[in-house]
Amino acid sequence: MKLKRSITVAVMILVLLLTACGSKNNQQAATKTELETVKMASWSQPIAEQTNLLVSEEKDFFKNAGLDVEFIPGAGGGDAIKNILSGKADIAFTDPGSLYFALNQGEKLKVIYNIYPQNVFNVVSLKESNITKPEDLKGKKIGVYSLSSGTRQNLLVLLNQAGLTEKDVTIVETGLLNFAPLMQGQVDATAATDTGLVTAREKGLADVNVLEVKDYLNVPSDLFVVTEKTYNEKKDMLKKFVEAYQMSAEWMMNEPEEAAALAVKHAIDGKDKNHNREIIKLRNEASISQATSDRGLGALETDVLQQGADSYKQLGLIEEDLHMSDFIVEDFIK
Repeated sequence: MKLKRSITVAVMILVLLLTACGSKNNQQAATKTELETVKMASWSQPIAEQTNLLVSEEKDFFKNAGLDVEFIPGAGGGDAIKNILSGKADIAFTDPGSLYFALNQGEKLKVIYNIYPQNVFNVVSLKESNITKPEDLKGKKIGVYSLSSGTRQNLLVLLNQAGLTEKDVTIVETGLLNFAPLMQGQVDATAATDTGLVTAREKGLADVNVLEVKDYLNVPSDLFVVTEKTYNEKKDMLKKFVEAYQMSAEWMMNEPEEAAALAVKHAIDGKDKNHNREIIKLRNEASISQATSDRGLGALETDVLQQGADSYKQLGLIEEDLHMSDFIVEDFIK
């Protein structure tokens, strides 16, 4: 009898445990089902500077807004634009140059958020190359992330400042880690970003000359862009996304140490916490401007983006006159 009672009790306990687990799994499944999927196309693979977008397992910025963000990697801002135009993504994490090129081709787009108001692009060369001004790039071999990336477009800005075009240089696609060819002498200079330069210096890059693009054209580095169709049909989702992103950006500014630690888990370039800290510091700084201080993170500056469009037209990078006020909306900025 005692053995029978023990078996009965054990069975009852097992049934209760299974029921509880089943209930928990059902709740989790229901919660996941309730989340609206937002497909965000990035210009890159998931990297440390985007940690605030990658920590959904630990942080509920987007979940609390009812969203499940799907990160779609790319190889340049042009890829991000292509992904929203093809319907593969809802939102593009892209650069102004890629935006101008798409608008120049007649694409109907809307800019909804200013991710990095500061221009962080540069062109880096070894000291011995004696490249100290844009004119010195003539006849040189220059690396870029990809032909559809902001590195190439910002390089073109520098070239045009010196009256040069792509025909005056040799542009080489090197991929995201484009400082290796520079260090190995395969290119004379490389178009990159401030974070790329930090990484290269950590890996032993010698003394270099740096041409800062912001000294010639200080337009934002990256923006959130959507198609006009998505803007018209998914305003509620976009509002939730922007507000959640603002919260995630504020978290990364307030908790850089935690963000650096989480980047180790989520970013493909985030194995070293100290490295992550430096990258995150630079991106936090790039996220702030006078406009964001006055009107909140993500605040757009139509006049600055118009200056960029006018410069691209003047430099021959685009043919059409773009009226940026037609494409910029701040409906979702909190």
